[in-house]
Amino acid sequence: MPTKRLVILGGGGFRVPLVYGALLNSSLIDTVVLHDVDAARLSVIGRVLRAQASPVLSPPKIELTTDLTEALTGADFVFSAIRVHGLEGRVIDERVALDAGVLGQETVGAGGIAYGLRTVPVAQAIARRISLVAPDAWVINFTNPAGLVTEAMAAFLGDRVIGICDSPSALARRVSRALGVPGARVSYAGLNHLGWLTAVHDGERDLLPSLLASPSLIESFEEGRLFGASLVQSLGAVPNEYLHYYYDNDAMVRAALEAPETRGEFLLRQQRQCYADLASADGDAFQAWDAVRRQRDATYMAMEGLGERDDAEGGGYEDVALALMTALALDTPQELILNVRNRGTLSSLDLEAVVEVPCSVSGSGVVPLPSSGLPSHGVSLVRQIKGTDRAILEAASSGSRALAVRAMAAHPLIDSVAVARRLMDGYQSQLPELSYLS
Repeated sequence: MPTKRLVILGGGGFRVPLVYGALLNSSLIDTVVLHDVDAARLSVIGRVLRAQASPVLSPPKIELTTDLTEALTGADFVFSAIRVHGLEGRVIDERVALDAGVLGQETVGAGGIAYGLRTVPVAQAIARRISLVAPDAWVINFTNPAGLVTEAMAAFLGDRVIGICDSPSALARRVSRALGVPGARVSYAGLNHLGWLTAVHDGERDLLPSLLASPSLIESFEEGRLFGASLVQSLGAVPNEYLHYYYDNDAMVRAALEAPETRGEFLLRQQRQCYADLASADGDAFQAWDAVRRQRDATYMAMEGLGERDDAEGGGYEDVALALMTALALDTPQELILNVRNRGTLSSLDLEAVVEVPCSVSGSGVVPLPSSGLPSHGVSLVRQIKGTDRAILEAASSGSRALAVRAMAAHPLIDSVAVARRLMDGYQSQLPELSYLS
């Protein structure tokens, strides 16, 4: 097998060992290049990966660099997991929103828009560099807001950038397992963090109606308990967990306001301590990192009122990324739910809109599969959120604060020009990356 070079942008990030761990069980990648603008964090994660690789006979080689062009040279795959302004930026995203009385969440609502406004220019600059230095590389985007950032990068990389998220595939696994048909094909449609599972195919039969007819079956898995059987039955589809922010927004805002700290504040405190400890400790760096990772996973979404995750089934975004790279590199076709350009798959959106749908992946690339479309009750919401995404992209390209305010005001969880202006005042006062908007 020809050697393959994977570049991880945001290589000093806390979750990078998850990706490297997936690669240890595969011979697909020969060299992993970690790139980050923070040399200290990069060094710490490099130390964790070396400890992680120590029991393995021939692990992928590890390289560290803060030079983007050096990192990208010779890349076969580029995994983008950057976080502009770090976790400190997430805390600002959350707190400015909550101070204005609206949802503070990193990908949904005001926080997601602020995150997008400061990330899109950086992501586009990276995409331009990739197009010049590594034009044949496949780019896998996990940078949030994943659908928006993938669409921004696609302007320079076309169909060679693919967005990934583990939420839809995890939902598909849980529903299929509840129905007793693990590995069944599913129909799923929407945008990143805004989609619905609309069918479960066992041969020619759709088994979803049998699930919808049974409240106990619905509430046997995580999303069913989160939304409740009556709501899932009324929707005629199983929503992605992030739709809870839309369906029960007032309760989410109340829970966030009453919490002693936001999710971002918890993670920032936890990771600052973790990186400091790892930089100075003499013990097994991987074991120390893994203990912190387990605590982080156990509290996923709990701090925003959604309860602790009780399904330690694995199969996170690192496995989606590995499955995608394997299918592309080895021409072993499989189906994955991915963020790709629409190309007519969902009739309610234009051809260039990045959507989250099941795709066929092979050595020839990624092709969205024919879809039965969005559930009727989701069409207007998806169009509204895509309209917000487009306003963000336009604001980022033009540097227009007025367009950024319009993006905020157009979002259904804000829906106020006055609140949008207040939000932009708050974000611009604390995030220097937004100074380009005037």
